[in-house]
Amino acid sequence: MTPDSKPFYITTAISYPNGRPHIGHAYEAVATDAIARFYRLLGRDVRFQTGVDEHGLKMVKTARERNMAVGEFANEMTQYFIDMCAALNIEYDRFVRTTEEANHRAVQEIWKRMEARGDLYLDRYEGWYSVRDEAYYDEKELIDGEGDEKLSPQGTAVEWTVEESWFFKLSNYQDKLLELYENHPEFLKPDSRRNEIANFVEGGLRDLSVSRTSFDWGVKVPGHDDHVMYVWLDALTNYLTGLDFPDEEGLYARYWGENAESVHIIGKDIVRFHTVYWPAFLMSADLPLPSRVFGHGFLLNRGQKESKSLGNVTDPVALAETFGVDSVRYFLLREISFGSDGSYSAEAIVNRCNADLANDLGNLAQRTLSMIAKNFDGKVPEPGEPTEADAALMAVFEAIPEQADAAMADFAIHQALEAIWRGAGEANLYISDEQPWTVRKTDPERAGTILYRCAEAVRQMAILARWAIPASADALLDQLGQADEARDFAALATPLEPGLALPAPQGAFPRLELPEEQGDS
Repeated sequence: MTPDSKPFYITTAISYPNGRPHIGHAYEAVATDAIARFYRLLGRDVRFQTGVDEHGLKMVKTARERNMAVGEFANEMTQYFIDMCAALNIEYDRFVRTTEEANHRAVQEIWKRMEARGDLYLDRYEGWYSVRDEAYYDEKELIDGEGDEKLSPQGTAVEWTVEESWFFKLSNYQDKLLELYENHPEFLKPDSRRNEIANFVEGGLRDLSVSRTSFDWGVKVPGHDDHVMYVWLDALTNYLTGLDFPDEEGLYARYWGENAESVHIIGKDIVRFHTVYWPAFLMSADLPLPSRVFGHGFLLNRGQKESKSLGNVTDPVALAETFGVDSVRYFLLREISFGSDGSYSAEAIVNRCNADLANDLGNLAQRTLSMIAKNFDGKVPEPGEPTEADAALMAVFEAIPEQADAAMADFAIHQALEAIWRGAGEANLYISDEQPWTVRKTDPERAGTILYRCAEAVRQMAILARWAIPASADALLDQLGQADEARDFAALATPLEPGLALPAPQGAFPRLELPEEQGDS
């Protein structure tokens, strides 16, 4: 594991807070946090940003329905997203709100640069608009609903809209975008998403409406206060706002452009906005593009998309309160192939976490540390010369860091955890085969060596998994007497010190049970 010298900037999409956060918001936040933590442990200079997009017509309408001022409504709803991040141990460096004055400055600066290039013009918009998606759609993209109803490709309602609008010459960027996808296939992953977007762009691009006059909740168009900017130009610029743009020194110089790696982690339903509109805006403003955009799949509730009408919407904070924060984090990261759709249920969480956390890692740690406490006065035993079995176990752990690193380079989070958990499986086979509880009766030194190898396996497992289950991994490292500065990937090379006094062992992973109402169904 050799860290890249480039700073690493990673963001979630900014959530739309016209309702409380759902499990999809949590999934994206946990996955992005895990990637950021992994690279911090690797020793990279990492900046992680998340936030909320508080502008747009949906916010105005929802606030009106609740008889609230839209600013007051935005403050209330945004706090739920901040609370969700705290509850799930999301360790961000910056939480951006699009209503911040800093965002207004950044967005207006990009507008001025696009205008100076001649890419903005005033005209009249007539077409289909989805309030839910905050997006305009061409007639050929629509699908038929019930009766005469027209729906967007996402199945959301559209309405015919007529108003004066500023337009962005998106059509000018068709060839440049196709060149981007062709020459830089890493720009959009997984490959299936890139193929979809390339096909969309090849079909022809229409100029894009980028302002509204029918409401005033948004960033004012410079010199035209009767217009507010269309939400995607406002929203996407947040990635630069968090780096203090338009100040192009400091954070911006450090984390954006060719000297850094910048990555957006987003849901597959907003890939178009991030890989067609956003790079075109940046090209127009003569600004560098992000290095990569990764479009993950949906998280389904027992195979169904969550919706209020089905009554299957899950509160992620309540889920964490039921099963534990690290159990939920581990399940989401390990069970679901990142990039594809995945499904969850209470039973699946219980089964996965009991098998991997309570049984594999938890049982190994409990057996090992309890025997050290009982038979070696709570001190790390001295290891003898490694046997063939010892060497085989050590070789397994020596290979894991590179395997995990290779998987994470492709954001294959589930594969990285699979590689790490092979270590737990091998260590459990080792302790079962070597039977230190029997060996200690006739060869206490050999028993000490076996327990040393197992304790060292637990230490390495805790460090290797710390980006996924930070609190639980730290609890294990506490029980192994490891200092705070000995918990990153570089510390893997420094084995346990024989004779180190350990605190009394405690179970790190209690077995999960199904909630009563689940168990009775």
